[in-house]
Parts: sequence; C-alpha cells; structure tokens
Amino acid sequence: SDLLIAGAGPAGLAAAVYGASEGLDVPVLESSMPGGQAGSSSRLENYLGFPTGISGLALTGRAYAQALKFGARVAVARRATHLTCDGQRHTVRIGETSPIAARTVIIATGAAYRKPPIENLSTFEGAGVYYAATAMEAQLCVDEDVAIIGGGNSAGQAAVFLAATARRVHLLIRGPGLIETMSRYLIRRIDEHPSIVMHAHTQLVAVEGNGTLDRVRWRDDQSGAVQDHDIRHVFVMSG
Repeated sequence: SDLLIAGAGPAGLAAAVYGASEGLDVPVLESSMPGGQAGSSSRLENYLGFPTGISGLALTGRAYAQALKFGARVAVARRATHLTCDGQRHTVRIGETSPIAARTVIIATGAAYRKPPIENLSTFEGAGVYYAATAMEAQLCVDEDVAIIGGGNSAGQAAVFLAATARRVHLLIRGPGLIETMSRYLIRRIDEHPSIVMHAHTQLVAVEGNGTLDRVRWRDDQSGAVQDHDIRHVFVMSG
C-alpha cells in the first residue's frame, strides 16, 4: 500500500481522506471502533466548520463516510502490533495475520484514559463510573447529582451537557481554577450555570457500592477535609 494509517480517530480519518482523495492506496487499522475519543463527545463547539456545534459521533461518522467515499479501506478490530523498516518500506504486523507493507505509515493511535489510583474504581466502570458523557449517560443522570473529575475541555463540555438533565453537577479539579486548562467559553458557561458547583483543590479518594456505584468520597487538599456523598454517577475526564 502507499499509506497505512494506524488509528481511525479524527486525525487518522482526516489523513485517510486526504491521502485517498489523491489516489493513494490507503488501508486504515482500528483496534475498536472508528471515531476515537472524539466519537464519544456529546458536543464539539470549537471544531472548525461547525459554528453551532456537532456531536463527536456525527463528526466522526461523516469523516468515516468521507474516507470510504474516496476509497480508503478501514479495517475494524484490527490492532497493529509490530512495525519494522528495511530502509525503503515499512511492514506492519496485525496480530497473527500476514503483515502489510507500506511506503509510509501514520501512527494516529490517540490517547488512553488517565485513571485515578482509586481502589475498586474499575469495578464500577459502566456501572456508575464513565469516561464519556453521551445522551445515554445523560438519561441515567436525570434529576440526580453527578461528579466530574477533570479541568480540561472534555470535563467542561460534559459539565455543561449533563447540567441540562442532572440535579447538580460537581466538578472536581486538583488545581486552583480552570483558567490554565479550559477554553474561556466553557469557563463562562460553567460560572453562569446554577447547577454546576466547582470544587478546587479537590480529589476523589474512594468509591463504594454493591454492584453499582452508590457513594463517593472526596478530599479538599487544602483543608484536608473528607466528605462522603450519595452520588451514583462519576465521570472521569482527567486526561
């Protein structure tokens, strides 16, 4: 092939569109589903070309269709496991199957979620602990308190989105504020929304429940005070 791309998130799909539209033979490998982390975002408002915003799923769905339109071949559930180079051509191995040779390789594998070092956190993944805030999670949180961990744009977008249905949104950040980590338009919306409460210098330290999440505990790092809350939904967006 001319160009092999590992990863079908926004970056990988964009490269596939541009390469395939120029007539290159472009296979794309994706270990899970096209869209990457952007595909799970409830709404993107600072993405070029969409002044009124667009959901991550819709954006990446369009990119996926566009890549296929120009002839890119997207292989889902195919993980690149090994890369070698003999000086002129690159060889990428996919599990135990035959390797693929390519003149150029783009590695657009994105990022892995950063998880707080909290005992039993993984026990509640999908049962009270989430790493994306989509319409499905929003329906679970109607008239309930939720906690969001993180001070970046993903956390801010989730806070504004969930505040439309949740009773109260607790935004937990380790630093003193959001100025250094979040876009100004999101900070303004958070400050103006009566249902969003920001807790600076605060960390989640424990999660509890029987099968599903029932309670959380967080600590104010300045005072050392620890508080228990009957919160059944935690969104981890710490990077």
